[in-house]
Amino acid sequence: MKRLLILILVAAIGWSAYWFIAASSARSGFESWFAARQAEGWVAEYADLDVSGYPNRIDATFDTLTLADPETGVAVDLPFFQLFALSYKPNHLIAVWPQAQTLSFPDQKIQIATEDMRASLVLGKAKTLPLERSNLVIEQLQVVSSTDWRSSASEVRLALQKKPETEATYQFASDVMNLAPPVAYRLSRGEDLPRTLKTVQAQVEITFERPLDMRAIEDARPQPTEIDLKRAEIAWGDLNLQAAGKVTVDGLGYPTGDITVRATNWRDILDVARSSGDIPTGILDATEGALETLAKLSGSSQTLDIPLSFKRQRTWLGPLPIGPAPVIRLR
Repeated sequence: MKRLLILILVAAIGWSAYWFIAASSARSGFESWFAARQAEGWVAEYADLDVSGYPNRIDATFDTLTLADPETGVAVDLPFFQLFALSYKPNHLIAVWPQAQTLSFPDQKIQIATEDMRASLVLGKAKTLPLERSNLVIEQLQVVSSTDWRSSASEVRLALQKKPETEATYQFASDVMNLAPPVAYRLSRGEDLPRTLKTVQAQVEITFERPLDMRAIEDARPQPTEIDLKRAEIAWGDLNLQAAGKVTVDGLGYPTGDITVRATNWRDILDVARSSGDIPTGILDATEGALETLAKLSGSSQTLDIPLSFKRQRTWLGPLPIGPAPVIRLR
């Protein structure tokens, strides 16, 4: 019995020493990371850092956290931010955001309110901490911009996972429930669209120029080189858009490849696009003319399978150029 007691005491002392070393290392690592960002010209500040969780967890709580990247002009202000990890599994993290936070961009500030926002991250063991998989769940999202627009969703689910046996290919899935766009829309015939979209989903594989790791925050965002859109769908009342296809992306961000879009009630979709003011009228006119021709050829007035091609920095609908190709760049 005495030997067993001594063994238990030794184990307890050893585990306590391990926890305190791990906690000290975590604190030192956070402090070094913030100091390195400040040396690069970032605003990287917090009022207090508390590391707790003994004996089985390493819990870090940052109070009054501010991060601002001088290159992109993007900043985040949080009253607190928490990272939780099991002390024996430090590469599996749980991140928790506050119910209110502020995102700042060069042209606007966005106030974000949620009932719950948390993510699970599993990182690799390399020094750069490559992302293996992550899940983000947001409940009761409310977004208000300083430029007088707002949006909301009852739930947002995002998942990202590195594809096995690849260098930098990731499988991404998203599902947004009850998304309310920034403004209400009325079709030109006088019918109001529902205030929320009933379906916003996507499944896509993205290959980047290098793996997603800490360098994506500290240095520069890795840019996509290939996008394989397995499936995307938006359903809004009787309007429905589905898309699938694959493109490669060059060094300037221009895609080359084909995407097929199935549009139900496509005239109403163009009507919404016109009223939004986000797409130049010339592009919409060219698109509408091409789609009218396609509808006559297909014999379907309501549902169209639209072949979009991207090449030579242009967007093509079948053989007709309808505008510039989008530039796909991560800031």
